[in-house]
Order: sequence, then structure tokens, then C-alpha cells
Amino acid sequence: MRKILLPALIIVGALLISTKLYYLQILDDSWVKKSDNNAYKAKYEYPERGYIYDRNGTLMVANQPSYDIMVTPIEMSKEIDTMEVCRLLNVTKEYYIERLNKARIYSPRLPSVFLSQLNKKEFAAFQEKIRRFKGFDIIKRSLRDYQIHAAANVFGYIGQVGEATIKKNTYYKSGDLIGRQGVEQVYEDVLRGIKGVKYIQKDRFNREIGPFKGGIYDTIAIQGKDITLTLDSELQKYGESLMFEKRGGIVALEPKTGEILALVTAPTYDPALLVGRDRSNNYRLLEKDTLGIPLYDRGLLAEYPPGSPFKILTGLIGLQEEVIDENTGFTCRHGFSYGRGAFMKCHDSGTNRLNEGIYKSCNTYFANTFKLTIDKYPKSESGVNAWSNHLKSFGLGNFLGYDLPPGRKGLIPDAKYYQRYYPNGGWRSSTIISNSIGQGEVLMTPIQLANMMATVANEGYYYTPHIIKEIEGGKIDEKFTTKHYTTIDKEYFEPIIEGLYDVFNLGTASSLRVKDIEICGKTGTAENFTKINGVQTQLTDHSIFVAFAPKDDPKIAIAVFVENGYWGSRWAGPIATLMIEKYLKGTVSRKDLEVKMLTKGLKEEYAKVISGKPFSINK
Repeated sequence: MRKILLPALIIVGALLISTKLYYLQILDDSWVKKSDNNAYKAKYEYPERGYIYDRNGTLMVANQPSYDIMVTPIEMSKEIDTMEVCRLLNVTKEYYIERLNKARIYSPRLPSVFLSQLNKKEFAAFQEKIRRFKGFDIIKRSLRDYQIHAAANVFGYIGQVGEATIKKNTYYKSGDLIGRQGVEQVYEDVLRGIKGVKYIQKDRFNREIGPFKGGIYDTIAIQGKDITLTLDSELQKYGESLMFEKRGGIVALEPKTGEILALVTAPTYDPALLVGRDRSNNYRLLEKDTLGIPLYDRGLLAEYPPGSPFKILTGLIGLQEEVIDENTGFTCRHGFSYGRGAFMKCHDSGTNRLNEGIYKSCNTYFANTFKLTIDKYPKSESGVNAWSNHLKSFGLGNFLGYDLPPGRKGLIPDAKYYQRYYPNGGWRSSTIISNSIGQGEVLMTPIQLANMMATVANEGYYYTPHIIKEIEGGKIDEKFTTKHYTTIDKEYFEPIIEGLYDVFNLGTASSLRVKDIEICGKTGTAENFTKINGVQTQLTDHSIFVAFAPKDDPKIAIAVFVENGYWGSRWAGPIATLMIEKYLKGTVSRKDLEVKMLTKGLKEEYAKVISGKPFSINK
């Protein structure tokens, strides 16, 4: 047996090796194409990225030609005139040495970017003399050409791919461009197209002698697919102009579809700043603005206390839990007493029913409603969990699932949350009563607030907000056409909507009415705290406004946050009203509001953080 075993093993091993060699050498010659040797050189042809259009067919993002100077270290001649290369490309000798060293580290045999994103004029002189600079080559690419100077946070930008991505995805090579942030990142696979490649045969002297293997491996570049966004470019530009010298966010949705009509963050920047050779310098300058934070998308990332607009949800939950109805009344004596020495102030007085509670924005009404909701259950834990689950059915306290990269969950606390802070118990409805009016622990992003208003407009359901409307030759994700229902029955939305309508007729937004448009809305003021030099400091309140219109056939739902904006009807309310009229009519009649929003801002208010001037509290 032993005599047979050893020869058998040798024979089997030989057969396996022979079979593998036959496969590699005869059947599969892909290794020849892929191997990194001196037999061929791969030249890539880069496709144009897909164009980006708005919902009305307006071209927003096109392309412009750009040129990269590439270097392959092993092909460089020792006789290259370094100083002439530097002069022609307007770079320093230190830059030349640094880029060449990086290229050698990446790969001596593969091309690396030496200088990127040159325009025609910049590379023309070098092109004339490139034959004298062996090892250097020129690759034509396309850069973005912005047709509108707005929506930078929506578009994102394109930049050079990083080494980590190259390792993960074999499609990308050093120097390739990739979408970063915004739709450029999310729809990168759609927009980028497919690179073409030509393999050039080289002789033993490293000279190009023709197509490798007759060009059988060559491919042509395929242009990226065009996409249409849900954005209304005119509304987007208008929203950004209204946020003149203000900080905050605006989100406008189409309730019937969840399509994002406008997504404004302020301050913002011109997307063209992140194109061309100055892109890196411009990005660093934007990044250094740690006060305005223009690279921070407040519409998606900023978590604010929602203030009085949250009373809409408090009322809906109270109706669903049957602790109130539309005729339930509570007496307000300029506030709500919820314990010894504990008093929630209110600007109102007298007895209010639900409708009056909404349009007067009575804190006492909704504090009572919240307390009854929690206390309906035998234990506070059960009451808070029931309240929390209702809120989460609106998409709150979680990512909404929209098709843009950044996002925050906000915060909807439940019993577990409070048990961490009160491990020995002792908390009850009065302990967390501030939640009733959107203060307390509740946090929401502007897009969550806008989606809340879209849900109210739809009387109980919403579609996941999204920015994509159409992909050339493709379909959008089914999740954007799927309804999400809340735990609130449809019948309870009608009295709330009537109250929101009366906010404009009789209440806190009566000065913002627009002729021939029935708007339902809610003003809001939220307390604002931050740490300055390690001290918890109360800043000027945020101005908040949410609305939808028209009342009986809603076509737009909107949320506006203006940081340090005093109160809802001062800044956020006018902006929301103007945006609604602009979208529905194409023009605005409230020129008084428009002029103020376009020319007045809060620059002095924001400077108080540095100047030390006192903030305006409770004004």
C-alpha cells in the first residue's frame, strides 16, 4: 500500500499542476491582459457624467472639458528638463518632487495624477512640448459645469477617488473622479458612465508599436445616464435668496408624492467653487468657516427643538387616545402650573377649545392634553411608550430613508430613555411636560418637520421624501412610491387642519395671509442654548414655521427654521408664505415681506457670540 501511495500522490499532483497550467496558458488568457508588465500600456477614455435636470426639465448641471497631466515614473527619461516642466505647468520644484515621489509609492509602472483639472488654456502650452517629456501623458476628463449657482448641498461635488475606495472597488484607478456628497455621491453608479480602455503594445525598448492583440480587449466609453431631480430650481434659488444673512434651513415637499421641491441650507455657497484647480483651496476655506458652517446641511442634519409646531402632534395623539375631543376646553391663566413652584408660561388667557388652542398657540391647552395622554395609563412608562410610538409612526426619531447622504435621527424619547436619567423612578407626566410644546427632550430636523406637515396634509400618511424623479432608462426605488401610515385615524386630522387654517385667519400668522391661497400653518418659537467658553448660555430663540397649501388640495408642505430669529412670524413665517405663493403662482404679491427678507438679516445677532453683546431673551 505504501509503495502505491507515494507514486499516486506524485501523479495526482502532476495532473493538477498540468491542468492549471493548461487553463492559464491555453484556455484563459485574461491574465495576460491583466498582468502588470512591460508588454502593453492601458490608455483610458473617460466618459461624460450624466446631466442633471430639475422637475420642469431645466438643465442644472452639465459638463465642461478638463485635462489631467499624468506621470508614469518607470517611463520617465533621465534627460527631462525639470525646470521647464515646472515653468510650463506653473508649479514649484518642490511640488514636482512631491508628486513624483507619491507616484513612485503608488506604482512605478502605473500612471498617477501629476496635476489635475487643467482647462484648455492651461494645458495648451504643455501639450505642444509633451513629446520632450517622456513618462508624462494627458488624459481628457469632464468636470461639472453648473447652470445654476444654487443647490450646492443637493448636488454635492466630484473629486479624486481615495486609496481606500480604489482598494474596495477595482473600477477606480488613481486620479479617477468620484461623486462626493449630494446626488453626485448617491447616484454615482448612474452618473459616472463606464470608462473605455485601449491597450497599446510595446516593444522591448518600451516604444508603442500598435494595439495589443489586435485591439480585442479594447472597449469604448459609455456616457453616464441623465437624471431628473424633484427639485424646482426656481423655488430653490428663491429660497436661498430669502435666507440672506440668516442661518437655518428650508425644506419644501409635495405631499402627494414625497418629492423634495426645495432643500435650502444657509449659509450656502456657489457649487462652481468646487470645480477646477482651485477646488481644494476653496473647500478648505469653506471648511474653516466654523461659525456659518456652509458645508453643513442644516435642512437634513440640524436637530432643533421643534417648538410650537409640535403641538400639532400633541393634539393628534390626544384625539387618538380619546383624552380630548374638539370641544374639550381648558382654562389658561397665562400659564400652566404642574407642580409646587413649577409654572409653564403662556401668552394667552381664558378658556380655549382645540381650535382656539391651535390658532392661539396656547401652552396650557397642550400641556393639559399631554398630561392626560400619559396619565391615561396605569404607569408613566406605558403612557410615554404609547406617546412615543405614535410619534415614531410619523417617521420621527429615526432616519426617514431619503436618497441623500447626510441625516440625523432627531430624538423621540421613550420610557427607556427616562429610566437612564431616573434609575430610581419618580418621574411622571409633569416631569417631562415640556415635551408637550416641543421643548423638553424632543428634537427634529427641518426635513422631519416638513414631512410631518405633508403627513397632516395627507390626513395620516406620507411617502418617503426623495430627490430623484427620473433616471434615464431606469426606475426609481419602490420605497419612494410606498405609502407609510401613521397610528392616527384619518378622522382626527380634520379638526387639527381647521385649527391650522385659522392660524392664518384669526391667529399668530394673520399678518401673513395671501390673497386667493388658503394656507394652513403654525408658528413656532424654540428656546436656544449653547456653551460659550464652557458656560451654558441661552441665545436668542429660533424662529420656526410650518405650513401646507392649498387647504383642500395640498400641493406644497414646508418647514422653515431661522436660527436666533426671535419668534415664528418674524422671519420663518414670511419666508414660508413667500415660498408657498412663489411655487403656486409663480410670483409673489406680498412685496412688503419679500423686500424685507431679501435685504434684512441677522448678521448682528450671530456676531453676538464673538462680540459678547447680550442676546435677546423672551422678546
